[in-house]
Amino acid sequence: MERVFDICHGCRRCVSLCDAFPTLFDLVDESPTMELDGVDKKDFGKVVDACYLCDLCYQVKCPYVPPHEWELDFPHLMLRAKAKKFRDSGAPLNSRVLSSTDAVGRLATIPILNLGARAATQTSIGRQALKAAVGVHHQAPIPSYTGRRLSRRRQPEPAQSPAADAPKVAIVPSCYCEFNEPEIAEDLLAVLRHNGAEVRLLEHKACCGMPKMELGDLERVEQLKDANIPQLAELAASGWALITPVPSCNVMYRNELPLLFPEDERVQRVRGAMRDVFEFLSDRHRADALNLEFKNPLGQVAYQVACHQRVQNIGPRTKQVLELVPDTQVLPIERCSGHDGTYGVRTETYETAQKIARPVARQVLKNAPDAVTSDCPMASAQIAHAVKQSPPPSASAGQEPAAPARNWKHPISLLRHAYGI
Repeated sequence: MERVFDICHGCRRCVSLCDAFPTLFDLVDESPTMELDGVDKKDFGKVVDACYLCDLCYQVKCPYVPPHEWELDFPHLMLRAKAKKFRDSGAPLNSRVLSSTDAVGRLATIPILNLGARAATQTSIGRQALKAAVGVHHQAPIPSYTGRRLSRRRQPEPAQSPAADAPKVAIVPSCYCEFNEPEIAEDLLAVLRHNGAEVRLLEHKACCGMPKMELGDLERVEQLKDANIPQLAELAASGWALITPVPSCNVMYRNELPLLFPEDERVQRVRGAMRDVFEFLSDRHRADALNLEFKNPLGQVAYQVACHQRVQNIGPRTKQVLELVPDTQVLPIERCSGHDGTYGVRTETYETAQKIARPVARQVLKNAPDAVTSDCPMASAQIAHAVKQSPPPSASAGQEPAAPARNWKHPISLLRHAYGI
């Protein structure tokens, strides 16, 4: 950390990305020497705690990443520090609970407990209780839990059998689709079938491990890997493309697990088969195989490019596909939403997360789009919350202030609406 922090202090290109770098630079500037040697190493942990592993510093800002001889990898250095901290002293109860997405989701979607879960997330008394119990800020946007999990919903059979040469796609639903918004996975299923693919909607087995990795609990990450990878590797070996509608899950399977387990052949096989939703659809379009018979325009769409979407290095595929819909204009917003797992909901980081989200909210309010979307559904919720917390832009003389967006949906849900299916 001393070596990397000193290089970052001399560069400072990442000062606007998140709170980790301002924290570091303030420590340096307020030290007796105004250099890193004047900073107490006990304070290095403050920088680590402020990093939520979005990876943008590595991907879009840092000039010293490999193959540069200094070989900086700031986010994975922070991951190593988080892992050491977790090994040495564990983690607070609230962080352990909030990162246990499967356990919380299974409890909250039990029918007899679901009403209680909804009350806890949607009423002022419930929010105060959550704040006291697990440190969730009483104003923070948190997803509600469905009364009927995705795996317990009967999905319709395809209208017709796919062609013999149809692409084979297995949907990896993610915790979020299983417990919070099953409709996203169902919309993806419908769109893929509408485009002639042979589709399997897999039953959710376990979290991809991203929340536990952000905590530094690498032992639990390995356990989750062992629960998920065998089935996915078998499908990959049989020629199935693997698609999940949540970017963080994609990053976990494509980037993080292969780095953590480089000798595991099954992990590497899954990495090769994992595809982003709109990467797959865009490739179908390039092969003249995408259905372009759209029935409904989308109008002006404000599209927040999620951090874990950007770090996959696949280009603006979501924007490109949505703009195939007639009378549709996509306005990309390449700024972090500030949600980042549990960062945006914990009491100690909520205000900073809101500060990060405000530039996105300002652009939404300024443009007054017909729809707002993000590949990350949790980022969408964070932006919607930031918009509600922001004052409306002042209208020109004689004009009414712009109306807020009417649609806050996942891009695949917007695409299904465009198809009219």
